[in-house]
Amino acid sequence: MNETVTSFAVNFIATIGILFLVIFVVLVIAGVVMYRHDRKQTSQTILRNYPLIGRFRYLFEHLGEFFRQYFFAMDREELPFNRAQRSWAYRAAKNVDNTVAFGSTRDLRRAGTYYFLNCPFPTLSEDSAASQPMRIGPYCREPYDAPSFFNISGMSYGALSKPAVQALSRGAAKAGCWMNTGEGGLSPYHLEGGCDIVFQIGTAKYGVRNSEGLLSDEKLREKAAHPQVKMFELKLSQGAKPGKGGILPAEKVNQEIADIRGIPVGHASISPNRHPDIASMDDLLDRLIHIREVTGKPVGFKLVLGTTDWLDQFCEAVLKRGIEAAPDFITLDSADGGTGAAPMPLMDSVGLPVSESLPILVNKLIQYELRDRIRIIVSGKMINPTDVAAAICVGADFVVSARGFMFALGCIQALQCNKNTCPTGVTTHNPDLNQGLVPIDKAERVAHYHHNLVHEVETIAHSCGAPEPRQLKRHHAAVVLDGGRSVPLNIIYPEH
Repeated sequence: MNETVTSFAVNFIATIGILFLVIFVVLVIAGVVMYRHDRKQTSQTILRNYPLIGRFRYLFEHLGEFFRQYFFAMDREELPFNRAQRSWAYRAAKNVDNTVAFGSTRDLRRAGTYYFLNCPFPTLSEDSAASQPMRIGPYCREPYDAPSFFNISGMSYGALSKPAVQALSRGAAKAGCWMNTGEGGLSPYHLEGGCDIVFQIGTAKYGVRNSEGLLSDEKLREKAAHPQVKMFELKLSQGAKPGKGGILPAEKVNQEIADIRGIPVGHASISPNRHPDIASMDDLLDRLIHIREVTGKPVGFKLVLGTTDWLDQFCEAVLKRGIEAAPDFITLDSADGGTGAAPMPLMDSVGLPVSESLPILVNKLIQYELRDRIRIIVSGKMINPTDVAAAICVGADFVVSARGFMFALGCIQALQCNKNTCPTGVTTHNPDLNQGLVPIDKAERVAHYHHNLVHEVETIAHSCGAPEPRQLKRHHAAVVLDGGRSVPLNIIYPEH
């Protein structure tokens, strides 16, 4: 018996030894081949001067962003969202304790920091009031009484995976908020959860285009026939890439997405950089009025502000036609908005952030007595209660978020949205990665995230003496300027 065991052990050790030898020989041969290749190639200087060893430089460069996120970055350092912001969103989505201890880690003297100016006698819980639905499109055949001031911003099926869209649709229905389709058209997965839908019409008019790529009245009526479709949003531009259309890589354009959008399979989906048929204020108003007449539902447009002198021309054109001709809403995006894919110069350097553009737009509508007619929706990097409450103080009627709800789905900010390799299944169509995102479970997190954000915005309002968030005004908040001094918003941006 002992001889058998000894013989087995000897054979096992010998086999392991041979295996390691084979692996060693293979590695040596592979190393020699890579060394010779690196030495002869002419495209990369590092590899030519330091063959084989230079490959570690590219490996470490690739891994660097992940190591920084988990080991080196402080809680308030990262961009586009730091760990503190993401952690709040994760805890809100999981509906777990979201309190903190010992003191704030936020730099309260940094320029751009918002303070809310609490009053000596805050609103008591029993005196608080829930936000009431707000009507959009009073002159439409089917106006929309939007139930929530916080909603899901435009994210296309194609940019998002099927289970991600399913989870958002179900979660929005549970939360009682709307979901914007993004410019990729209306999919069955947007509808299956039963939530309210805002149909976005991008520059390529996906989902409502004819064979020539022009707007189809027949398809507009088809989409408007869905009772869940409450509004139509004409996208002129978005904050992450003003002057550039949507970009969906070819590897994401499968048969289903191609059918929904009306484009060829396996070809990159690149939208025009503007609507070719809209080149003036009158063209814009004509198109909005036409869509409203065809669909019978509220219609507005989305843009990021850059130049602002055209706002006078726009308001004058509206008043000339009559107040009924005004857009039912304007969605104002911020220059620091997000997207799945955009050129870096546009992402980094074009457009105004909403902190500057929102007061300009609100004041201009007040000046022309259009503020009560046109609802203002804002978007762009507002995933926490502070930023949402600040936008309402400045004058927003509604706030929409895309990336906040992505965090609720489990997004870890891996920055792989444009590569079809998202590790959490949110922005990929790889079935092996999609299977990790279970729509039924994530829908609960979407609803929890919405509920907890709304609740904490209400808490801020009560601290300022406002019974509900929409009663927050500019005098309820201050912002830190250069030099560390804070000034109330109504002093910096007086309403006129």
